[in-house]
Amino acid sequence: MSLRTLARKIEACTACPRLVRHREHVARVKRRAYAGETYHGRPVAGFGDPDARIVVVGLAPGAHGANRTGRVFTGDRSGDFLYAALHRAGLANQPTSTRKDDGLVLRDVFITLAVRCVPPDNLPTRDEIARCAHWLDDELALLPKTRVYLALGAIAFKAILDREAQARVPFAHGAEIRLGDRTLLASYHVSQQNTQTGRLTPAMFDTIVRRAKLLAEYR
Repeated sequence: MSLRTLARKIEACTACPRLVRHREHVARVKRRAYAGETYHGRPVAGFGDPDARIVVVGLAPGAHGANRTGRVFTGDRSGDFLYAALHRAGLANQPTSTRKDDGLVLRDVFITLAVRCVPPDNLPTRDEIARCAHWLDDELALLPKTRVYLALGAIAFKAILDREAQARVPFAHGAEIRLGDRTLLASYHVSQQNTQTGRLTPAMFDTIVRRAKLLAEYR
């Protein structure tokens, strides 16, 4: 199976009734600034370089970001922060990600999610996370060159630990865990509640990205 074929399967998923209702409600009601747009309103697949050695794992689509645009971390402030950092690190050809056809290309990075539908209040249930886990498994199986997982936040961090059948390790920004020939790095999520309060600064995140590049033997 190709990543493109898998993406179509992900976008057709209806496994979580609460999330289906919420994502479709957001797509119907919309935000006033995007009233003239057609929202994606479906699950969101990963995006990036199929030969990536660094895989960034986030929580879930933004209500008016990826749930609107159909591309992970695209069209919202979280994406603004993330892609600007990847561009500074030489991993993206441009610092912005506004829509699916904006010309963004990632180099040696693939970005995906622990949960594929926007959850109410950004809080998926344990059952919803568990039902979504196989999509992450399927995507990562199609990324054989992965050397580093960069988990954004505790839910993404736990999703990778669960996949690798590792004992529960407390989440902490900057944590680094060896998983065989791969490494799991942890960062605070790039959400506004972290980036606009100073909990996560561009300098802090740049340090994490540089470490990911080093571990991935990026050239």
